[in-house]
Amino acid sequence: MSSSSITIDSHITPDATGDTVKLEIVRAMTTMPKMLSPKWLYDDRGSELFDQITRLVEYYPTEAERSILEDHAADIVAATGATTVIELGSGTSDKTRTLLDAFWADKTMERFVPFDVSEQTLVDAANMLAERYEGLDVHAVVGDFTRHLPQIPKEGHRMVAFLGSTIGNFHVEERRAFLGALADTLDEGEWLLLGLDLVKDVPRIIDAYHDPSGVSEAFALNVINVLNREFDGNLPVDQFVHVPYWDPVEERIDSRLRVTMPMLGRFEALDLDVAFNEGEELRIEVSTKFRDDKIEAELAEAGFAIEHFWKADGPTEDAPPDFGLILARRV
Repeated sequence: MSSSSITIDSHITPDATGDTVKLEIVRAMTTMPKMLSPKWLYDDRGSELFDQITRLVEYYPTEAERSILEDHAADIVAATGATTVIELGSGTSDKTRTLLDAFWADKTMERFVPFDVSEQTLVDAANMLAERYEGLDVHAVVGDFTRHLPQIPKEGHRMVAFLGSTIGNFHVEERRAFLGALADTLDEGEWLLLGLDLVKDVPRIIDAYHDPSGVSEAFALNVINVLNREFDGNLPVDQFVHVPYWDPVEERIDSRLRVTMPMLGRFEALDLDVAFNEGEELRIEVSTKFRDDKIEAELAEAGFAIEHFWKADGPTEDAPPDFGLILARRV
């Protein structure tokens, strides 16, 4: 068998403090409430911490989604016939290997396209995958999937995997825009594999974002380190605490960093002073939980038809399903 090939395309410029990004952070830090894009959570350290989160007992989505993939990977291969598998927000591609194993065993897949904002994580994953699947074309893309979807390679018959309920990190209008842009990127008859966390008992949801070992808090606090590093800032990390809040109206977790005392910080690269009142919160991520009718309507509006909707059982017989995996076709 021929050896694997690795290509890495980067669409994240080395100048991370360009005018557009500077303006984004200035706006984020001067509006009320202060609110960051979750992409700032996923530098190399953030990606490493999130990988640790996915292995926690409290964080049920990873194993729930993995169980669905293990049960239905062969069905996905048979239904799609995809020769190119693309994973948005791929990280270490740990969970995806169940799916890739099924494609590889079927001798269907010619290339895998891991897409992530963290270049080092992608490099490590690409090397691992090229060794695991000898002869596979690994075409990694370093990018922001809110801006760089058009840069997805167009070779082969494609299936985009968007797993881990990352779709829940968008606010509703952002989610609709994203799904529309993704539909525009795909050709008729190509596929979307979408993982999504489902509405269930609230304590079970909150526990997934507030583990006693403190990994979730370290992940959240790392965003302050990222901002300080990228914009020559001096915000004291030890004066923030992580607060996951359940929004019963939007049915989502709002992850926030709460300031424990009045604070005045500065970002030299932005020529920006930032004031926080005691108890003020910096919103860093939302994690929406879905009901069937909501996601079905949003996918149909974007131009996708659901072919399969698999679900993972909850922790007890009478508990609602934990997680869902949708296979939808671009129409």
